[in-house]
Amino acid sequence: MNDILLIALYALAGATAAGVLGALALRLLRHRSVAVSLTVVAAVSVTAMLAGTLSVAWAMFLSSHDLTVVTTVCAMAAVVSLATALVLGRWVVARSNALTLAARDFGRSGSFAAPGGNATAELAALGRELAATSAKLEESRERERALDASRRELVAWISHDLRTPLAGLRAMAEALEDGVVEDPARYHRQIRTETDRLNGMVSDLFELSRIHAGTLSLSPSRMSVHDLVGDALAGAEPLAREHGVRLIGEKAEEAAGVPVEVDGREMTRVLGNLLVNAIRHTPADGTVAIAARHEEATGTVVLSVTDACGGIPEENLPRVFDTGWRGSEARTPTAGAGLGLAIVRGIVEAHSGRATVCNVQGGCRFEVVLPAAP
Repeated sequence: MNDILLIALYALAGATAAGVLGALALRLLRHRSVAVSLTVVAAVSVTAMLAGTLSVAWAMFLSSHDLTVVTTVCAMAAVVSLATALVLGRWVVARSNALTLAARDFGRSGSFAAPGGNATAELAALGRELAATSAKLEESRERERALDASRRELVAWISHDLRTPLAGLRAMAEALEDGVVEDPARYHRQIRTETDRLNGMVSDLFELSRIHAGTLSLSPSRMSVHDLVGDALAGAEPLAREHGVRLIGEKAEEAAGVPVEVDGREMTRVLGNLLVNAIRHTPADGTVAIAARHEEATGTVVLSVTDACGGIPEENLPRVFDTGWRGSEARTPTAGAGLGLAIVRGIVEAHSGRATVCNVQGGCRFEVVLPAAP
């Protein structure tokens, strides 16, 4: 038993010395390639085994022949181990270089393509992460391009919408100033109408800027769905009568007992924008219906506004809530700046909800999905 303990101590001493030297070598070569590090690790392993074996052999006073045999065996093992480490290291370095070149192209072209061939689990995982990052960046660039195009359209439309009433206001003001107006009261009423229109556009722009800046301040309170629908119907009734459109509330009683946590003023604006949009695009003698229902499976309340506009082209449905989008000329509003639906989406998303649109027979339906209050 004492001999075994002595042999273990000799082997431990030799292996420890080799391990310390190997650790120092790895520290000095830590900035070199993976192939060099793998070679050092293999060399340390073989050297530790050789040092421990030779220490024990010398301690046991083996014959010179036996010592030569042991040394030769260890040397051959060292040669094979080092060769294997070099081959493995070169393979890992090649895969790493290929990944580096792909990442470099990623920085130049903005898209990443993972190099072909087998790779270690770590390099393969890194390649997948880079590919996922490339996809996310491409989506972000697409959104940025869409937003940039939307902003350009918005600026063009706002410039046009502002120029027309301003030119009219200036002409009326000059006519009043020159005293060539036979009915000044009519001009005063027209000036007031155009001023209200401009004020509404500026208000929409301010609201949209707060939404985009994330500074929309909400004061949520527990409200009944019945009250929301009732307030929206009362506010839109005069416009519906003016356009000869029937405005009805459907099935609101089904969700009347389900409360929601919303900002009453902002949510009334949401439903008001949807109703105004529906009334303006519904022909005379048409019907605009607002409804509410409770989805118990998802714990949500769905408020919907259905019009008789004739429907929206399928290719335009994804853009309906974009800032400044107005669609075809047939759906271009006579007032406003095309910001109403963008404001609807912004306010609804600020309430952790979502706004959607779909075509139905004879028109389209806008839905606002809100979480029901506990």
